[in-house]
Formats: sequence, structure tokens, C-alpha cells
Amino acid sequence: MIRLMRFKLAAYARSHRLLQPVIGLFTMMLIFYSSVIPDGKQLTSYADSAGLLIVVFAWAARGLLDTEPAAQRLISMTAAGGPRREIGAGLLAALTVNIGLAAIAITLPLIHGFASVPPAGDIARGVVLHLLGLGAGTALGALTSKPIMPSPATSMLVLFGGYVMLLLISLTPIGSFTVPVMPWMRAANAGTLDEILLPVTAATLLWSTAGALAYIRLRRTRP
Repeated sequence: MIRLMRFKLAAYARSHRLLQPVIGLFTMMLIFYSSVIPDGKQLTSYADSAGLLIVVFAWAARGLLDTEPAAQRLISMTAAGGPRREIGAGLLAALTVNIGLAAIAITLPLIHGFASVPPAGDIARGVVLHLLGLGAGTALGALTSKPIMPSPATSMLVLFGGYVMLLLISLTPIGSFTVPVMPWMRAANAGTLDEILLPVTAATLLWSTAGALAYIRLRRTRP
């Protein structure tokens, strides 16, 4: 599975599709940090970044899983000894790419963006929120990838529409039971993130896992 994951990562890099989410990431970073973030607001900035970059993480995962044509996926399944390893390698490769993107999003403001380096606790909370964001984004990107949605137009519409719907639902009273993007943004701004971090983590992991399992289930019934 590790060799197959490396193969998928190499194919993704050679196809230059990686440039699309990277450009999207740096564009958003320029917007986020066009002005210096003052002391005491670094965690708020990290929380906003983690939530808004979900769409970039989804875009990256979708692009990686779209790279191989159907015939190549069948060859990979045969070489791996079955669909489970091929599907798992694809998801691991997508997570690897998104971890790299999240690392840039966390590190860049420490170099240029924050007025000063925030406390280690705030950096750790920022890392947790970005990991939650990339998990949700990877699941959304997988569910809108070509093996699930062959039409590129439909895929992009569902990806961006799904992300907007996610934000809108998280504004409602039931938002805490979905992927609670807006609740974690508001809590970080109010200084109460620690009070809701555990339920936010549980809800996000639940829905991200459900999305990944749905992808695996759908992939086992189509090439």
C-alpha cells in the first residue's frame, strides 16, 4: 500500500494538478495575512484558516483521486491484490498532500503574518483545528472525485455547494452536530475554544469518518 501511495503521489505531482490547490492556498494566505495579526488574535486567525481552507483540502483530495484513469485504477487494484488496498492508498495519499498544505498554513503566519509568535498552546490548538479541517476536506473531496462523480461539472458544483451548505448548517442550532466550522470560529474569537474543543473534535471526526466510509463503500461498487 505504501508503494502504491507513493505512485499516486508521484502521478499527482507530475500531472501538475497539485499546483491548483497550492495556488488556492497561497491566495487565501495572502488574503488572511495581508495585514499583521495583532497579539491575542492569532488563535482566531488559525480557527478561521482551518475552517475556510476545508474547500482547498477538498479540492486537493479530489484532484489526487481524479489523476488516474479508470484503466489505471483497475491495474492498481490487480497489482495491490484487491480494491481495499488501492482505495486505502488513495485516501492516504490525499491525506498526505493535505497534511503538507496544512503545515504551510500553520507555519507561514509564524514567519510572516503574526505580530509575534503565539504561545505554544495556541499553536497546538491551531494544529488540531487544521487537522480537523483537512479530515473533513479530504472526505468531501473523495466523495466528489471522478470514481464517484464522473461529470467534472457536477463534481465541482457538489464540492463547492457542499462546502457552502456545511458553513450554512453550522450556523444553525444543529450545527454543533455536523462539522461545526462556524462554532469553532466563534469560540476562538470569544476565547472559549477549550470549552467546546472536545465535542467539536468528536463531531468532525464522526462526519469525516462517515464520509470516508461512504467513499470506500461506493468505490467497491465501481471502478
